Amino acid sequence: MNTQPATPLSRRRFVGGAGLVAGTMITRPIFGAGAPSNKLNVALIGVWGRGLAHYDSIAEENVVALCDINEARFPDALKRFPNATTYVDWRKCLDHKGLDAVVICTADHTHAFIANWALKRDLHCYCEKPLAITVNEARTVRATWETKKGKLATQVGMQRHAQPNFNRVKELIRDGAIGELKAAYAWGNRKIPKPGYAPEEGAPPKGFHYDLWLGPSPYHPYNPSYFSGGAGANCLSWNMFWDFGAGQIGDMGSHTMDLLWNAVDAKLPTSADAKGEAMNSDVTPVECESHFEHPANDWRGPITISWYQGGAMPRSPKPFIDLTKIGHGAMFKGTKGFLIADFDSRMILPFGDDADLTYYKPRTQETVLPPLGHFQKQWFDACRNPSMKTACDFGYSSEMIEQMLLGLVAYRVGKKINYDGKTGTSPDTPEANAFMTKAYREGWNIDG
Repeated sequence: MNTQPATPLSRRRFVGGAGLVAGTMITRPIFGAGAPSNKLNVALIGVWGRGLAHYDSIAEENVVALCDINEARFPDALKRFPNATTYVDWRKCLDHKGLDAVVICTADHTHAFIANWALKRDLHCYCEKPLAITVNEARTVRATWETKKGKLATQVGMQRHAQPNFNRVKELIRDGAIGELKAAYAWGNRKIPKPGYAPEEGAPPKGFHYDLWLGPSPYHPYNPSYFSGGAGANCLSWNMFWDFGAGQIGDMGSHTMDLLWNAVDAKLPTSADAKGEAMNSDVTPVECESHFEHPANDWRGPITISWYQGGAMPRSPKPFIDLTKIGHGAMFKGTKGFLIADFDSRMILPFGDDADLTYYKPRTQETVLPPLGHFQKQWFDACRNPSMKTACDFGYSSEMIEQMLLGLVAYRVGKKINYDGKTGTSPDTPEANAFMTKAYREGWNIDG
């Protein structure tokens, strides 16, 4: 593997004439009421794109390290965090002396690798979504997290979870506003068709470490089209390719399924079935739907969960309700009616002669679920006290994305598969097991 030098980059290359030198290592703070410092030593891995969204929250801590494969992003980042040491290789960044916590804002195909390495180094970890792009990656990160649970704080960047509507939907479902829950559906309407991986074109700009951007991915030649998006949408240039992401399942699917997942209290499914457009060996499907069976738990019976994308949609409960007007939404079917929601609103549709809502008693103001508050701050608070639970920790989030990725496995196999959540395999469809994981480049190991 031909990587660029992995030693910290001198800040003098970027802050000329200011008299500033490379950031010194800051010792690990001692936490507690009488501690001289109660700030975390934080590394931001991926300083542009989603990384920009974290600047304000991490500025309240000690930002001691910045990592990015594009050196051109460092000057602006160093203006905000002038005492940080810069790295181009996240593997070296994770070994920064005295580090407490990392925020991961890299390309999707490196998320599980960095998260797993960080946990194994006893670092608190915030990872942008998706947590993984294969079933095995999700399971690997969760297995490591299980050994650190209660000791390390984790959070996946599904920040819409902090919207009050998530709690309101959960309350309505749990309290029986639509009767006994039978099924739940989520969908997204985004369409970004691509014919296949881009052909080789030009060369990476100076200071752009393309080999490190590829990381564990199988090699694909450089093409500037992979990096043509703006800061808020750069991922839409590459996340639909099998080696770089999981398409809409990993993108808006992470946010929208979260709205559903938060309410239904599901673990791993026992089966997956999917169908969609013709298979493209380079690109994840645009139009696709997947369906999962989940066993009963202590408050509901067995349910089916479905995901639709790229034009595929669940059937509307009434002709006069146009679900396509909701770009990213969820619908819950119960014995007494339906609940339809987007990220910040919801509606109840009673259904049937006995759906008079007399069986449902709304919560009082004192008993509604409390606001989550600032999503990133919840994680920082848990870093200081890991006994505090975060809303989207690596347990909750890894099971949700494992289900979604299992839908892609069923799509690639072309038939319904049963699933053993204990082993992460399909007992009746051995050919599906090959799609639970993927090939990585030599020299890249997720186990860290």
